[in-house]
Amino acid sequence: MNNNEHLTKRRGMTAEDLLRLRSVRDPHYAPDGTRVVFVEKSIDEENQYRSHLYMWTKDGAVRPWTFGPWRDTKPRFSPNGETIAFLSDRSGRTQLWLLPTDGGEARQLTFFKNGVRDYVWSPDGTFLIALTTLGDDETIEDREEPEKAEVKRADLKPRVVERLYYKSDAAGFLDGKRAVLARIDALSGKIEALTGREEEIGSFAISPNGRTLAFVANRNEDPDTTFTRDIILLDLEKKTEMNLTNGCGTFASLGWSPDGMKLAAIGHDLAYLGATIHRLYVFELERQTKRVLTADWDAHLGDAMVGDTHADAKSPGPIWASDGSGLYVTASERGRVNVYFVSLDGPIAPVVEGDFHLYGFTVHPNGRQAVAAISSPTSIGDLYAVSLADGTKTRLTRANEALENEVVFADAKPFTYQSTDGWEIQGWIMKPPELGEGEKAPLVVEIHGGPHAMYGFTFFHEWQLLASRGYAVLFTNPRGSHGYGQSFVNAVRGDYGGMDYEDIMAGVNAALNRFDFIDKERLGVTGGSYGGFMTNWIVGHTDRFKAAVTQRSISNWLSFSGVSDIGYFFTKWEIGCDVWEDAERLWHHSPLKYVQNIRTPLLILHSERDYRCPIEQAEQLFIALKRLGRETKLVRFPDANHDLSRTGSPALRLERLRHIVGWFDHYLKGPFG
Repeated sequence: MNNNEHLTKRRGMTAEDLLRLRSVRDPHYAPDGTRVVFVEKSIDEENQYRSHLYMWTKDGAVRPWTFGPWRDTKPRFSPNGETIAFLSDRSGRTQLWLLPTDGGEARQLTFFKNGVRDYVWSPDGTFLIALTTLGDDETIEDREEPEKAEVKRADLKPRVVERLYYKSDAAGFLDGKRAVLARIDALSGKIEALTGREEEIGSFAISPNGRTLAFVANRNEDPDTTFTRDIILLDLEKKTEMNLTNGCGTFASLGWSPDGMKLAAIGHDLAYLGATIHRLYVFELERQTKRVLTADWDAHLGDAMVGDTHADAKSPGPIWASDGSGLYVTASERGRVNVYFVSLDGPIAPVVEGDFHLYGFTVHPNGRQAVAAISSPTSIGDLYAVSLADGTKTRLTRANEALENEVVFADAKPFTYQSTDGWEIQGWIMKPPELGEGEKAPLVVEIHGGPHAMYGFTFFHEWQLLASRGYAVLFTNPRGSHGYGQSFVNAVRGDYGGMDYEDIMAGVNAALNRFDFIDKERLGVTGGSYGGFMTNWIVGHTDRFKAAVTQRSISNWLSFSGVSDIGYFFTKWEIGCDVWEDAERLWHHSPLKYVQNIRTPLLILHSERDYRCPIEQAEQLFIALKRLGRETKLVRFPDANHDLSRTGSPALRLERLRHIVGWFDHYLKGPFG
């Protein structure tokens, strides 16, 4: 059978295939290295997200470990390997549960009123530290209550706001809740609050001797306007604290060295505010010294990849080698997320490298091998055993095998081109897999959000859907993107709609010149968040595109600065001023200023509970276009936030995809195309 015959036996990707995607993630080795527990996230028959624990054993078997209509996440073996702790919403709120590895029922360990956000085991396995939240009148002993199905009108009360930061796109209205770390006895469930002040708490880790808890917190007098995050050391016996960093930067992803003498963290000094690349720090506690191990490596540590399949998979933090000689870290470079080994006293070397997106990682106790979760444009994502000596990989799971055998995928071909000022930009082109010889395909340009994020070598259902519908897909990383060094990611600040616009349009020109299967007369453009801003900007500055879809966008920086959960600082960070300092500058960078120039049919998609880019941004643009008599439509998604396309209701995600495809089909392939 030749390759073309093989392709004809497969069909194209559909919107409904979204419901069949399985995301394999968060692998974690057992202490003896014979087993790996991991999570498989899926969508059930009722279009609800579910996630269950699975176990891989050294004989190659993969077995489901939990069942039911729940979301079970973050499994971690106890130090003796006899118990798995995990988070689950099976009681209503997300709580901490314990499951024997030799069989038996899971046991609920915490009953916190507001649930558990994260946890860690103690080194001896006798207790765990969990992160929860408490309201003003709540205590650590208050127990979880059933969710109220409906709030009666008589019970409604006004929400009194005094803080600048009072809402979050992810969490909604914060209502004065403070983060609290608590110690929980693994046998009795007895709890003890370890912190209590009003503060945000991030990463936390217990020292190997079990005596010191390191955690990240904002200890500034005005935490809403000061963005450093300090590392606090808490003596668990004496209950005394020491601030290790004293406002020198913002830190996350803590990890103790095996001997307990050093503490690693991912962080930066805010030199370029939100565009500062992340680096690896190591603190030597006895000497009270700080080293930046990646100071000379112009790479962003962590996972900056944008996608719609593994977007909520948590990137692994720095992992110490068993001998303490260095650390394994993930880094985002040129559209790839790979693993590198950073030696304490030597070079930085790749250990798991390739054109793929590595979004999960765990190291075997022997230090010679690892298990990684890996995705690529034509592989949805699976676990692989990896040799840390030579990087060879062996596939362990086949979570999406049935779908991958049924559907033909479009590959993403990378290429580079020069922008109008000579800067090198990276892009990718996806050719419709069933496009015949000599046929032309309409082109859809995709623009990522952030803007400090990255497109690259990962599986993207939306793009496969467009390719299956006969569209070529172009995606690029214009300046402002991660993956190309500090100067590149910082270059967009203060220049939104400037050279970033030139980078994207130069990419369109380069694609038209290089790939003869693109129909230059049928061009479409879409993007979300910053990508929505840029979509709005593009159609206000050129008529080259026959159709556009703007999603969760920014149209007016003047209002955005006061309504977004991050607008009060992000606007100045990215555009360069506050509204009272230079309103004209904000208006200059607002796509709404150029609305009279928009002739391209524009579909506007927006979530009604989006606090990042509130829906008034879409409403202003829609009303202006309607008053001007332009071709437009506004689609509002109820009870959805900024992450609709990635983690929103599956039913609404399907509706979103259908609207996007329908709009492009009508204007690029229908009577207007």
